[in-house]
Amino acid sequence: MTTTRRTLLQSGAAAAALANAPGVLRAQTAPAAASTVRAVMQGDLRAFDPIWTTANITAYHGAMIYDTLFALDADMKPQPQMVGKYGVSDDKLTYTFELRDGLRFSDGSPVTADDVVASIWRWAARDGGGQHMMQRVKDISRKDDRTFEIALKERYGLVVDLMAKTSTPLLYIMRKKEAETDPNQQVTAFVGSGPFTFNQEETKQGARYVYDRSSTYAPRPEAPSGLSGGKVAKVQRVIYENMDQMTGLSALQAGEIDFLELPPIDLLDQLEGDRNIKVEVLNKTGNVGWIRLNFLHSPFNNPDARRAMLYVVNQEEYLKASFGNPKYYRKCPSNFACGTPMENDANTGWFREAPSPAKARELFQKAGYDGRPVVILHATNIDYMNNTAQLTAQRLREIGINVQLATSDWGGVVTRRAVRTPPDQGGWNIFITSAGGASVGNPIALSGHAASGEKGWFGWPADETHEALRNKWASAGSLDEQKAVARELQKNAWNFVPHVWFGQWLSPVAYRSNLHGVLAIPEIIPFWNIEKVRA
Repeated sequence: MTTTRRTLLQSGAAAAALANAPGVLRAQTAPAAASTVRAVMQGDLRAFDPIWTTANITAYHGAMIYDTLFALDADMKPQPQMVGKYGVSDDKLTYTFELRDGLRFSDGSPVTADDVVASIWRWAARDGGGQHMMQRVKDISRKDDRTFEIALKERYGLVVDLMAKTSTPLLYIMRKKEAETDPNQQVTAFVGSGPFTFNQEETKQGARYVYDRSSTYAPRPEAPSGLSGGKVAKVQRVIYENMDQMTGLSALQAGEIDFLELPPIDLLDQLEGDRNIKVEVLNKTGNVGWIRLNFLHSPFNNPDARRAMLYVVNQEEYLKASFGNPKYYRKCPSNFACGTPMENDANTGWFREAPSPAKARELFQKAGYDGRPVVILHATNIDYMNNTAQLTAQRLREIGINVQLATSDWGGVVTRRAVRTPPDQGGWNIFITSAGGASVGNPIALSGHAASGEKGWFGWPADETHEALRNKWASAGSLDEQKAVARELQKNAWNFVPHVWFGQWLSPVAYRSNLHGVLAIPEIIPFWNIEKVRA
């Protein structure tokens, strides 16, 4: 990686935010082990603002300390969460929402409509779905302390759905003071509206992140269902321990931690034979592997180079390298994930032909590839990212592409992927990530489905036809109409190639069998409703 002042400053931003933030909780007596859950999550928590980044680990952090206006239940239907009641005008142009009783931030101050309005504006500036909605919004305004209103310029049936979505960034509610922070800058105070508080005094950057049960949070009375319902913190403390997955596996088996998000797939049989450990798939739709291409710089500013990538990837090879057991993975050519309502086979002839090194080489030549390095951001601390980056580099080198791996951990990738300068000035050409299948199946909710250029998500694809079709999908009057538009979207997408998927998989978690109440939710790992019973 070429270090510049800009990248140096960005990499230190999260640490500075944590160090400079006012402590919400002061040092206190540590809760008993029986009321503490220790978890090893997917990677280090480098960014603490869940609106500023789409990193899943930051979304987990956000779900701990913030609440949402709406949430998806176990059937993936939106339900009121911080909202008590709401209604829509007869002309479907005005939505009115009233907050439920008892909402307070972790500093004891009440949650008001002013906080909500500011939070919506900031979220919508960063989120692809929010940006899409705001094109139709006339105004968002406070009516009284507990009531706010969204006035539309035209009918838009996705307002509640987008407020409830689980794809990152979620619409978390912050105090007005933080929500008025420039959306392109991270907040530096973490006063939440959710079931836990962020204990900055006990947190040690790069080692552990500590959350304590909030004394001010009032859960809904309903039983939890998905991300909706009562978020009851049944343990006093949750600690994210930062360690690699193999160390985490050993710690789980020894009882030193309670929860491991990404146990190595090839060792699951061993874990399933341990009566003290439970292995479970929480995200039933699974994840979709993502090779993201940068439209701003050569070679992928040329559509032929992007099309070449479709012929580079052998999904079976990629999936087998990271997940081994076919029980947990499947190949999928759909741009909207397999097993979702929008799955289709439009314009997938390339999938039957791939991999084809000769075709890929021909398309790179047609694109005028000039031998300059293709920089792949290479996260080494998450197995599938590590394997996929190395495999992509190998296959590209085999067809004559000059590849450089920019090696770091996932936190480093999260920082660098936001850099728009050319690859030789700290930018990039490719990075590897994944998204939940449920979100991939929604052309609006997933930020990465936007093709709005530099207003969009990292990689910044631009295609006017794609955006027009997303608008058409959003205004469709029925599921059948949406499916028909999804076919049009996919046909066009696999012509201009906003990204390449490398397959779909289930990712089981592993936890100690004395943890009860773990909720099965797509894309978020919740720690409310969990309790530890005597082993």
